[in-house]
Amino acid sequence: MSLVKVTSAAELLEALAVADDIEVDGSLVGLPMISLRPGVTLRGGTLRFGAKGIRLSSDNRLEDVTILAPDHEVAIGNDTAVSDLGRLTLRNVRTRGQVLLLADGAVRAGHVEVDGLVVVSADVRGRPDRPQGFGVEALPGAFTLWNRQPDPAVRITARLTGISAGSADAPVRGSGVFVAGHGDRTGKADGGRVEADLLRTGPIVTDGGIEPGTPVLISGGVFVVSGARVETVINDGPVTTMGPNDMVLDNWGDVGTWTARAPVTSHGPSGIGFVNFGTLGRLDVQAPVTTYGVGARGFNVYDGSLASARFQSISTHADGAVGIQVSKNLPVLEITDSVTTLGGRGTSLVRGVQTQLSAIAVSIQPAGRIGCLTAGGSLVTHGDAIVTLEVEGTLESITVRQGITALGVGSDAVHVTGEAAGLDEVPVTAPRGRPIVRRTESKEEQA
Repeated sequence: MSLVKVTSAAELLEALAVADDIEVDGSLVGLPMISLRPGVTLRGGTLRFGAKGIRLSSDNRLEDVTILAPDHEVAIGNDTAVSDLGRLTLRNVRTRGQVLLLADGAVRAGHVEVDGLVVVSADVRGRPDRPQGFGVEALPGAFTLWNRQPDPAVRITARLTGISAGSADAPVRGSGVFVAGHGDRTGKADGGRVEADLLRTGPIVTDGGIEPGTPVLISGGVFVVSGARVETVINDGPVTTMGPNDMVLDNWGDVGTWTARAPVTSHGPSGIGFVNFGTLGRLDVQAPVTTYGVGARGFNVYDGSLASARFQSISTHADGAVGIQVSKNLPVLEITDSVTTLGGRGTSLVRGVQTQLSAIAVSIQPAGRIGCLTAGGSLVTHGDAIVTLEVEGTLESITVRQGITALGVGSDAVHVTGEAAGLDEVPVTAPRGRPIVRRTESKEEQA
């Protein structure tokens, strides 16, 4: 059928019953939730809803349209009674309210294409369904693509580009961009998958609205969750989180390469600039990672695997805010500039438990290994009674061109209880503490 243009809510409702290509002219108000039949395209105009907005079925396209729903409602969702989503396309779409696309119920296949999506505001804190893993639950996102089918044969494919959410004046409440498959309670993928060749984001600002001190709930600015495989993640715009337990960039899934081209910033307590629990080939953060909250760390490799990581710089500004913490094998870690911490000892959320940490610049945990650590700048701590570089695991090679420095009272530059090679070639200073302390079970040696 040829294009049908509508200028009122009544005309739109009539066209939905018969037309396959609908263009809205102007702004329509007083709309009930509307459903698109298979194959229908809706474009143009502004649609304002008092509750839920548009429900897609299969082979639908939304283009050059603004959809306004209350923040806590779903502005764009999908019918889970269809078996195949076909190809769902969002192009140059703007919403108030969540975009929630699910493989649930009868849905067993489909492809999602996003090319330009702005979620101006959304509040998903009341959603009862949350993935679990690693001792916490995760709030879903303003944009959520989630395969909830337990059957591993169910596969949803996607290409997701130009997605932005929130602003400094109106951060989204919950996570920002959230891509997930089916996982068990430990965070292990165990069912249906989402497979995306590209996830590309613009500016993201979130505030999960989590009560300070909560031990078992997190959110993420850009979050790849268990059961999701993304070949390439690119953050073209800055990603900023404002609240407690808000991770900025978080991977529980399987990512080939992840590149951040703009600042990564956390303002709340117990946030993390980038945290990895999943599988990641290469991480490349080409702009500063900065955290301001108590216990808000810069970079963590807690679980899973990561082949190589490069950062421009990492700085933390509060107590308990570790710069870099590595608990698994990390063959290559490169910092173009410096890692700097300004705090002392404080509380931070670690695997669902509020834990006391010190603002160490680089901490290699007992099970951790860094094959090659290089920094073009320095590793520096400013707090009192802090260690700048702590090696409880293994450090096979280190180059820090401007040295390792502990500036605080009673602060040591290096503690080694594991294995560390190459320290003799690095300038190490601790004007009010000890430069290098090597500990074994029987003795302590200072250098």
